[in-house]
Amino acid sequence: MTAGNHSTVTEFILEGLTDKPEFQLPLFLFFLRVYVITLVGNLGMITLIVLSSHLHTPMYYFLSSLSFIDLCYSTVITPKMLVNFVTEKNTISYPECMTQFYFFIFFIVSECHMLGVMAYDRYVAICNPFLYNATMSCQVCSRLVGEVYMMGLISATVNTGCMLRVVFCKAKIISLYFCDVFPLLELSCSSTYINVVVVFCFSAFNTLAPTLIVLGSYASIIASILRISSTEGRSKAFRTCSSHILAVTIFYGSAAFTYLQPSNVSSMDQSKVSSVFYTIIVPMLSPLIYSLRNKDVKVALNKIIEKRLFCINKDL
Repeated sequence: MTAGNHSTVTEFILEGLTDKPEFQLPLFLFFLRVYVITLVGNLGMITLIVLSSHLHTPMYYFLSSLSFIDLCYSTVITPKMLVNFVTEKNTISYPECMTQFYFFIFFIVSECHMLGVMAYDRYVAICNPFLYNATMSCQVCSRLVGEVYMMGLISATVNTGCMLRVVFCKAKIISLYFCDVFPLLELSCSSTYINVVVVFCFSAFNTLAPTLIVLGSYASIIASILRISSTEGRSKAFRTCSSHILAVTIFYGSAAFTYLQPSNVSSMDQSKVSSVFYTIIVPMLSPLIYSLRNKDVKVALNKIIEKRLFCINKDL
C-alpha cells in the first residue's frame, strides 16, 4: 500500500525534544548511553535465562519475553531519535513513519498484556503453589505468550490500517520525536472519527484487561500473604513478586502520565518528557529491577561468571 494513494505528504518532520543546538550533543550522548544499557541489560537477561537451567521456569520464561519486548520497542524508537540529534533536518518518510507506528503499537500492547500474564503467574505461584506446575505447564505458558503477541498483532494491524486511510495534507511537522497516534492525527485534513473510536476502544481494552488481571491477582496475593503465620514466610512470598510490582507501577504510571493528562493542564514539553520516560527509560529499568532485586538472577549470574573464570584459568 503506497503513501501516494492516501496522502499528499511523502515525509514528515519530527520536531524532536529540543530545537536548541547546544543541547543536541549532550542529549545524543545521554540517550546513546541509555540505549546501550537497554541493549546490554535486556540481551543479558535473555542470555542469562537461556544459559541457566535453574531459571527455566514459567516466571523467567515470561521475564525473557518481557525483556525481548522491551528491547524491540526501544529499538523501534531510539535509533531514529539518535540519528535526528546529529542531522540538520529531522525527517522521516511516510512508509518509515507507518512502519514505526505499527511496531510501536505491536510491542507496547504486547508489554501491557505480558505484565498481566506475569501477575497471573505470581498469583498461581503464591495462592496455589501445589498446583503451580500443572497450571503453568509448558503448553499453557506458550499459549499465554502467543496470546500476548496476538493482542499486539491485532491492535497494531487495525490501528495502522485506520491510519493509512488518513489523508495528510496540512503541516507535516510531528510534534514529537516518533510517530505516535495523536500527533499524527493532528496533521490530518480528513475525518479522524473512525481513528479516534478505534484508538479509544483498543486503548480501553488493552489497558483495562491487563489492569484488572494485575489488580485481581495482587488482591488475592496480598490476602494470601496476610494469612501466612510466620514473618519469614510472608517476607519470602512478598519478595517473589516485589520486582514485578515495581515494574508494573513504573510502566503503567508513566503511561498514564503520558496519555491521561487533561489537555488544559498538559503542555507539549511535559508530554515529551513523559513520553521519553515511557518509551526509552522504562525499557532500560526493567532488567535492572529484575536483576538487582532478584536473588535467583544474582546467583545465576555469579555461577556463569565463576564458570567462565574457571575455564579461563584452566586454559592458562
